Amino acid sequence: MSRQVLITDLTIDTGVQELLGKAEQENIETAFQRAKEQEPHCKFGLTGVCCRRCLQGPCKVTFNGNKGIKRGVCGATADQIVARNLLSLIVEGTTPHVEHAREILHTLLETAEGKAPYEIKGKDKLISIGKKLGLTVDGVELDKLAHEVALIALQDFQQQSGVSHWLRLRAQDKSIETWEKLNILPSNAHLEIANAINKTAMGCESDPVSLLLGIMKMGLVEGYDGLHLSTDLQDILFGTPRLVKTQYRMGVIKEDYVNIAVHGHIPMVSEKVLEWSRKLNDEAKALGAKGINIVGICCSANELLMRQGVSVATNYASQELAIITGALEAMVVDAQCIMPGLAQVAECYHTELISTLPNIKIEGASHVDWTPEEADKMGEEIVRRALAHYPERDQAKVQIPEGTVEAYAGFSVEQIVELLAALNGADPLLPLIEAIAKGDILGVVAIVGCTNPKVKQDLANTEVAKELMRNNVLIVATGCSAHSLGKNGLLSPAGLEYCGEKLANVLTAIGQANGLPALPPALHMGSCVDNSRIDDLLVALANRLGVGVRELPVAGSSPENHSPKALSIGTFFIAQGVDVHIGVNAPITGSPLVEQALTANKGEFPVTTDELFGGKLIYEADPIQAAQTMIARIIQKRKALGLVCPETTESAAE
Repeated sequence: MSRQVLITDLTIDTGVQELLGKAEQENIETAFQRAKEQEPHCKFGLTGVCCRRCLQGPCKVTFNGNKGIKRGVCGATADQIVARNLLSLIVEGTTPHVEHAREILHTLLETAEGKAPYEIKGKDKLISIGKKLGLTVDGVELDKLAHEVALIALQDFQQQSGVSHWLRLRAQDKSIETWEKLNILPSNAHLEIANAINKTAMGCESDPVSLLLGIMKMGLVEGYDGLHLSTDLQDILFGTPRLVKTQYRMGVIKEDYVNIAVHGHIPMVSEKVLEWSRKLNDEAKALGAKGINIVGICCSANELLMRQGVSVATNYASQELAIITGALEAMVVDAQCIMPGLAQVAECYHTELISTLPNIKIEGASHVDWTPEEADKMGEEIVRRALAHYPERDQAKVQIPEGTVEAYAGFSVEQIVELLAALNGADPLLPLIEAIAKGDILGVVAIVGCTNPKVKQDLANTEVAKELMRNNVLIVATGCSAHSLGKNGLLSPAGLEYCGEKLANVLTAIGQANGLPALPPALHMGSCVDNSRIDDLLVALANRLGVGVRELPVAGSSPENHSPKALSIGTFFIAQGVDVHIGVNAPITGSPLVEQALTANKGEFPVTTDELFGGKLIYEADPIQAAQTMIARIIQKRKALGLVCPETTESAAE
């Protein structure tokens, strides 16, 4: 097999393919190469039956009931080991989002007290949340109201009993009833994380069913004191996203500009870098550049895209390739999904890799500390460093793939409702509900999560979406999966060519009622924490219909998942009663009990999430089969609601 064929097997992004060829020529290692070098993977690790929880081992036990060692030194079985390991993985996914929420909470407090150089831009969101929390809002100054809201949110990190305030604020009552019966309502995010870690410690919890309930509880911590709290407070501070038009792919990096990439998840960092790039834009022109160009990677990209229309260079798997263009003066990173390999790649160019969070440092990177109080100082210093690197750029090393793709984003729930109001101002959700009831929209699937160098970049994300669209399923998207769709034209009205006729007609009608040719077939709802927006939309629809979220004809899919965060987000939605598909399997197949509890249908196993919550985990690597499996489950839920079930078609694609 030739090098070129190998490269085309790694990604469908032609710009990334071009840069992988450049990396080979320059002998620069990337994640795609390292992923291949790791094969074959350890079967004990893949199936979840390797235990490293004490120094008696590590122990590995037989997976799938084959002959061999059945217990670890302490007597732990495969069921116990897999359940413990999975809970640890879900904790690892939940914790970064909880810390994300705590950081924005701290920033909002400092801003309200006049100590941080941010301003409250989301007045309407602040007043709405204040009312829902039972606060007096009329005649109250914004800073005072923001301070009161933040203090209530802070209790979700401090109280020793009771139920999370943000769960009470955002969850559907029907769901709360289910969780209360199962005794999994969380109170304090940090306390629940500590309890979960304690459960998995050597010599502690060994009941796999109890551990599975602990996993579901951690999913609720993820959902409410991670996702919802982050989104709500970010909307208060930076404003609620509205419809924006932008560009995707590596071509958004501009040769005649000072280029700064923001990468990570924390908008308090990226917003200040953007602000100072605008303030110092004339200084770039004094250096001979046309200006300063900010581009995004991963969820920092999503945060700036949704509110500011900033263009997106790429997603997780190809983050190193942005540096290999040779045209980045700086890459600014904060937290989550930052490859340590970035530092090795940056050494080959003039690019400065700059970390920012006090508790997250990267070997080989420089560091400019972010704190809420010193945010302006950080933003200015980072932009000035990038300006200083511009004259150092080696033009012989510059290679920026040509071309960009148009995309629309900014589909917050508020924006979606406003678009629907153009069809029915008195009852905005009714047009969507009627389209679902008639079968013009078969159902709704959220495509969320990651890209993974272990599988072909962007392929499964886009193919799952296209197969669903062809069957009149409306797509909403977040995270790096949304970037996959954006890079491949599915966040643009031009993507309607992939839709079934009925879905295309609905999207065209809504778009034209709002002065657009059509809405795109996939609605970009934001970053990974903005999966909360998807939940808000589901709760609004369920409440309008008078049913539980678990009854809705919807599903979630993470076709190229790599991060534990994708699993913790998925756990949150399963707890709501939403089926969740993953294309890269979780390490659960070593335990028939754990695997069946998560994946079996109601009645097929003594205890299943399908029976307890109404949703289950679906593992399917093939994107077409995955889409068809979700469609089958959507049809099943449509029938239970008494809705018409139009015929669907299966793709002929191989």
